[in-house]
Amino acid sequence: MKRTMAALAALAATALMLSGCSAASDAPESTPTSDGAFPVTIKSALGTATIPEAPKRVVSIGWSTPDIAVSLGVTPVAIEADTWAGDKDGLLPWLRDAIEKSGDPLPQTFSVYPEIDMDAIVKANPDLILAPQSGLTQDQYDVLSKLAPTVAYPKAAWQTSWTEQIQIVGKALGKPDKAQGLIDGINGQLADAAAEHPEFEGLSFAYVYTGKPGALDVYMPGDPRVDVLTELGFTEAPAVADLKPSAGTFTSTIGMENADLLDDVDVLFTWYNSEEEKDAVAAQELWKQIPAVKRGSVVEFISDRQLGMATSAITPLSVPWALNKYLPLIEEGVSHVDD
Repeated sequence: MKRTMAALAALAATALMLSGCSAASDAPESTPTSDGAFPVTIKSALGTATIPEAPKRVVSIGWSTPDIAVSLGVTPVAIEADTWAGDKDGLLPWLRDAIEKSGDPLPQTFSVYPEIDMDAIVKANPDLILAPQSGLTQDQYDVLSKLAPTVAYPKAAWQTSWTEQIQIVGKALGKPDKAQGLIDGINGQLADAAAEHPEFEGLSFAYVYTGKPGALDVYMPGDPRVDVLTELGFTEAPAVADLKPSAGTFTSTIGMENADLLDDVDVLFTWYNSEEEKDAVAAQELWKQIPAVKRGSVVEFISDRQLGMATSAITPLSVPWALNKYLPLIEEGVSHVDD
């Protein structure tokens, strides 16, 4: 790992010399009060970035940031490829649609596993690197910040709320007021959907993932999957609300042996990678005994990775795309609550 990071550091240094860039100065922190105010200084868990002027060549690492940037009128030049739910180019459908409608060129995509493709980032010649919802390490941050101001997560990897992420991206792009407008717009869409479905109000729910026989994880508040449902009027089941998330995650691992914690759940939400995975879970006796499973008040995604991603990341682009597909599934599950 040390040899790899040393090589990346050398590559970053070369890129700086070729581009004539210099390291960010020790400018005082600036908190813009309106759109367009620069310089902007943003502190993160991994370091502080000072952005001297409106960025024109943005690179994104992690989830959701491209959606936010595009919604603010800035199309990144390069982004992390979504290899789980993206198309052949690593782009999610709602992001591709929005960029194509804008007339901007589609961003280049690059891999981050097993290591970040530093060559691709250097070629993108960024003036800003955004990674507020990512798994960026300190070593990676140190290398990337030599290429361009780099904004990481505020507290811990993969633990940035959707509202924080929009605010961070908006501040970095010099558009905090527009960013707040995006947050208000999302809240408005979810509130409208809740108003159109009063039958959701007060129903208890749990969102779980099994993955393999014997496993049972419960998503907790702070995870977008849960946050969307509470915004739609559902209430987290009391037994679930008492759980504590595992360190560094938005999930609580309880195991199938504790499936009875879900006995009072009105509607159970879950997802599967495949029909085979679903069949393996459905064959378990403890799963079969969950009341919501017995009566059919279950909302599940099977192999629909795009919908799974759309409901796992609350963004200005994913929410309208997701609601069109998600609400009918929820309606069907809710219709069996009293069976």
